[in-house]
Amino acid sequence: MDLLLIGGVSGSGKSVALAAFEDAGYYAVNNLPPPLLVKTGPGLPGLEKAIDELGEAGWNVRFLYLDAKVDTLVKRFSETRRRHPFSSNERTLTEAIEYERALLAEVRPLGIVFDTSDLPAAALRAWIREFISVDPSKLTLLIESFGFKHGVPLDADLVFDVRCLPNPHYEPQLAALDGKHAAVIAFLETIPEVERMYTDIYHFVSSWLPDYARDNRNYLTVAIGCTGGQHRSVYLAERLARAFERRYQVLVRHRELS
Repeated sequence: MDLLLIGGVSGSGKSVALAAFEDAGYYAVNNLPPPLLVKTGPGLPGLEKAIDELGEAGWNVRFLYLDAKVDTLVKRFSETRRRHPFSSNERTLTEAIEYERALLAEVRPLGIVFDTSDLPAAALRAWIREFISVDPSKLTLLIESFGFKHGVPLDADLVFDVRCLPNPHYEPQLAALDGKHAAVIAFLETIPEVERMYTDIYHFVSSWLPDYARDNRNYLTVAIGCTGGQHRSVYLAERLARAFERRYQVLVRHRELS
């Protein structure tokens, strides 16, 4: 039996994710208390025990935790004019968001974290489809490019900063392209520092992946960041994905190209 649990902060896209699972053929239930899954304590403290007991009973359980930056959540609640579940006369919206985040802090490490900040609903649905497609019994390596000027992804396990490399953005003929374009690839592959950066990241991740696998990790997110997330990080993420897909399940995302 395959069971996918969805959790996370309010406004992070749980309704979109639930609908995406339902569209993929899953039976979806909203706000299901852990005691209805197994006999366990009420509320969030019982979630870890529930997951463990279901696994022992032969269920394949995955917990997807959705998160987003505070300013993104504030914008979403303001635009939809929805009331945050923990808002009150004594608590501002930002305080309500931080209060809920603190309540969920103990269960966040139990899940596979997706950062939905500034992510369109269509892109989140695409990410969910990718997530469903992988074999949960094997380690999945997610390689994600991003731009530091938009913030570090909340779901990153390892972060590599490649802003020290020459930037194609300052080449007039390359500025409007991205790191998947042949002209940008050709430009970056002429630079020795790019090759050295790729080699260092590859060897670091490659040497530590077996240890993450032995630690019963089934999802590892490696984030590669440049300034805008358009050229250098995209190129390196694509190249690393091709190298690792020979041995691992690999997903690649380009946050700023979504």
